[in-house]
Amino acid sequence: MAKINTAPLSGMRDFLPLDVLRRNYVIDIVSRVYQSYGFEPLETPTMERLSTLLGKYGDEGDQLIFRVMKRGDKLTRALENNPTRESVGDAGLRYDLTVPLARVVAQYRNDLPRYFKRYQIQPVFRADRPAKGRYREFYQCDVDVIGSSSQTVEAEVLAAAAEILTELGFTGPDDFAVRLNHRGVLRGIMEVTGVAAEQEEVALVAIDKLDKVGLEGVRSELETRGISAGATERLLTVLDGAPDSNEETLAWLTELLAPSEAGSQGVSELRKVIAYSAGGPAAARLRIDPYLARGLSYYTGPIFEIEFPGLSGSGGGGGRYDNLIGMFSGQSLPACGFSLGLERIVLLLEERGMFPAQLAGTPQVLVTQFDESTVAASLALARRLRSAGLRADFYPDTDRYGRQFKYAEERGIRYALLLGPQEMEQAQIAVKDLVTGDQVSVPAEEIIDLLQARLLLK
Repeated sequence: MAKINTAPLSGMRDFLPLDVLRRNYVIDIVSRVYQSYGFEPLETPTMERLSTLLGKYGDEGDQLIFRVMKRGDKLTRALENNPTRESVGDAGLRYDLTVPLARVVAQYRNDLPRYFKRYQIQPVFRADRPAKGRYREFYQCDVDVIGSSSQTVEAEVLAAAAEILTELGFTGPDDFAVRLNHRGVLRGIMEVTGVAAEQEEVALVAIDKLDKVGLEGVRSELETRGISAGATERLLTVLDGAPDSNEETLAWLTELLAPSEAGSQGVSELRKVIAYSAGGPAAARLRIDPYLARGLSYYTGPIFEIEFPGLSGSGGGGGRYDNLIGMFSGQSLPACGFSLGLERIVLLLEERGMFPAQLAGTPQVLVTQFDESTVAASLALARRLRSAGLRADFYPDTDRYGRQFKYAEERGIRYALLLGPQEMEQAQIAVKDLVTGDQVSVPAEEIIDLLQARLLLK
């Protein structure tokens, strides 16, 4: 029999127990912080209609959508009649969580509150080239506010994201930054440098690669995309001219974009985001970057991206998208949100050794077995521990203690409980600390209090 390839598909992963526990640790913090800001959970289907997905992410994004073929008789008929990519597929795996949110708001608008504040933590799928920290299936942790044009919304979602990262341990001043820009600023830059309106989107795709390919790489990209030589040179001059501090950058942009209505409005709204964020968790992290573009075409206002020094690509991002919901409902509705990338955050926590030694969900104690005569008593002890709220694993076989202790160490369990004939006769339980090697015997009625005290002090 031929051997079956058991490895996951490229860009997909299996998550072993420790992986899941670590991911749950991050997700629990994300959920708790989002809820503390008044956001409620939402879930949407893995598959969406292609008509829902296409045309929302720009040409490059559309190419990365996993398409799903029709099923049954519909597929048979499509295959019999000059099949094309469009005719054989009618659905796709969700590319992000924002477009499904827009569809949900359009569908249930009358059932939702005036300001719909939701968070969503689910996997998304992109037919991208896998790389370190980049997968074809990955989780996003989204938070969005629907219904308000105020820049207090941007300040709130940025604060929530910054608070999450701080709680996860990214507390140093250089641990992460939030790059901040505005689509109006980008539009104004296009106007004052002479980029034609119909070429704006392709120019933004090139600018979005500045931090990856540098000025010369952007020059090549602009030339390839047909931007005129004069506009390219003026644009490159602007790309090389921004000051360092937020105040200096805002002043520079105010002067540069004075001829542009869109640019001036963008600068004004950036000032509000900075002002409303003052005193909050994100204030010291905000870095105005007038070249941040973010490739998704549905953004209309402020845009932002999490940057971790030394990590290629962003750790999350978002922005304002006031026109997206109108594409589904025909009614414009202001919206703004932020998405944290779970995979890259987990990767950083692993690489920097930032996860707690004991994660919620891992067993706290191991109930060992002595021989057949003690099985019933050991099982009863495990049940008693669990009833008290402890996570107790039960060793299923009557192996020698050394093998049972090794199993506990493999699972990261610090305390092993021994209940042999001698302990039973004396109404005691032996507690072995597998880290220090110490062993003590305590009265059986005190075992819960002792374990809870030790686990609390760990």
